[in-house]
Amino acid sequence: MIVDCHTHIRLSAGQADVFELLEASRAVDGSIVHAMPEGLSDDVNRELSELVRRHHDRLVGFAVIDPRVDKVNVKGLRSQTTKLDLQGIVLYCCETGCHPTHSRAMQLYESAVELKLPVYFHNEEGFLQPAAVLEYAQPYLLDEIARMFPELRIIIGSMGVPFVDQTLTMAGKHEHVYADLTIRPGSVWHTYNTVVAAHERGVMHKLLFGSGFPFGRVWECMETLLGFNMLLADTSLPAVPRATIRNVVERDALDVLGIEHEAMKARHRKSHAAASAKEMST
Repeated sequence: MIVDCHTHIRLSAGQADVFELLEASRAVDGSIVHAMPEGLSDDVNRELSELVRRHHDRLVGFAVIDPRVDKVNVKGLRSQTTKLDLQGIVLYCCETGCHPTHSRAMQLYESAVELKLPVYFHNEEGFLQPAAVLEYAQPYLLDEIARMFPELRIIIGSMGVPFVDQTLTMAGKHEHVYADLTIRPGSVWHTYNTVVAAHERGVMHKLLFGSGFPFGRVWECMETLLGFNMLLADTSLPAVPRATIRNVVERDALDVLGIEHEAMKARHRKSHAAASAKEMST
């Protein structure tokens, strides 16, 4: 299974963006789509729910929640997620100015554990406005959360950029803390340094592949990640085994995050069987 764990869609933009997302997702077995904080969470999550239900064999939706204003008890969270067929939560802490350990956020995590929902902490430079609270993007702030709720599956978005070292520490320290390795094809040197640092820290198994769509296209991201070792020819720079890098791309993020998605897996098995049959016939 190849799962793109980091895509967005501006539902307010209409069907053009939906078509583009679906076209981009053809390169993978499935994509996790994050709702964006564009209005009331109820409205945004309902629209995202309609999208993923129409394309349930390709898309998994994560509901946007603002703990300061949305319902954070089990009943309220269930109405925003599982009742809408949304299977995770995305928080935009630095963008919205909500501290990750705000008292209502801590109530949210407790409810998420009960409902077995993973929580993605969004951290994407392209989204940051001057008013964003960069301090709240620091991954070390999630340490208290991971200690209090050790069963909560946490994903640190975009490797926690610009705090990558904190992200690697968190991934190494906590069993259920993962990092989204969102690739920027135009930033090969940054990708190289991030992957080498993760390899040297022994946390490559905690990385999940992401494209950051629409800022990245999944096939370009995979090519960048799988091919950057070729740039090291005739240099003494350290390399990361290709098999180790390939494991990141092929890691089943849904399984890692405890998300059951039989329709997507059935489509994967069907396409894999078809590809095998074609290869045997030739």
